[in-house]
Amino acid sequence: MLIKSTLAALLAGAALAAPSFAQDWPKRQVTITAVTGPGGSPDTVGRLIASKLTERIGKPVVVENNTSGAGVTGTLAVSRSTPDGHNIVILTGGTPSQQLLRPDQPYDLRKDFATVTTLCAYPMVLAVAPNSSIKSLPDLIARAKAAPGKVTYTMNAVGSLHHLLGEWVGIEAGVEMTGVPYRGAPPAFMDVSSGRVDVMIDTGTFVLPQIEQKQLRGLAQSAPGAYALAPGIPAVAETLPNVTIMSWLGFAMAKNTPRPVVDRLNAEIRAILDMDDVKQKLAQMGNVPMPSTPEEMQARIEREMAQWKRVIDAKGIKAE
Repeated sequence: MLIKSTLAALLAGAALAAPSFAQDWPKRQVTITAVTGPGGSPDTVGRLIASKLTERIGKPVVVENNTSGAGVTGTLAVSRSTPDGHNIVILTGGTPSQQLLRPDQPYDLRKDFATVTTLCAYPMVLAVAPNSSIKSLPDLIARAKAAPGKVTYTMNAVGSLHHLLGEWVGIEAGVEMTGVPYRGAPPAFMDVSSGRVDVMIDTGTFVLPQIEQKQLRGLAQSAPGAYALAPGIPAVAETLPNVTIMSWLGFAMAKNTPRPVVDRLNAEIRAILDMDDVKQKLAQMGNVPMPSTPEEMQARIEREMAQWKRVIDAKGIKAE
């Protein structure tokens, strides 16, 4: 009887302790690390969420930019932080492919983080200059078949979503196109608009406003189907059914962060993403809210790693 009573007391104590983690959080400032510079999507969305979260939890929530080591330094710091929910990193849709290309990174996305939730998502967009003779994705593919390797597209770093999407389109269409690397979207845009490069492949957050202003003309976007913020731009999948990808942003913390804290933050983010003004501001950036469970975010990371591994292996892509 004594053993049963002791066990019952321990279980009751554990049940009471779990909610207290969430009730006691946060005890101090919460820091969100964005591994891109000011003005990028992680920074902009992070600050939007941080301002709302500050109001809801009663403690300051700040965004710190840490681009050192191509984002590895900031991500590593969060993975090694005390697992108490006061340090968050914004992961991006490019994080899974970078894990594959740089397996020597000092952390593993699959093991070293407690995923919280995805925040928002947006497609990649293929676009051309308004006066380009390329009128559609089928037209682009026909041009590439007629002149292997001659059709050019803009990309970010080797292994970026821009690059991998360009290669994936090529694999599925049976064509060879040449990626031209740029340090950021603005110089890539200038070369496409001037005709020096044939096609721009970039995030919807950058390209859609250029299309709206008639500075570019959209060929296709990579959402699984029609994208509400890009009416009239067909999905890549309408021509190449296997090619669908949404870039995304999401929150993660150090592994072993107490689950009640993870769940509390998840609930707060869901409430924030459901606010009308937040939806409006995200839409202005070409984003749609996309909250998830921690398990759904982890599954997305693993699914996309498997997806990009096929492209990386097929094209023999190596990190620079």
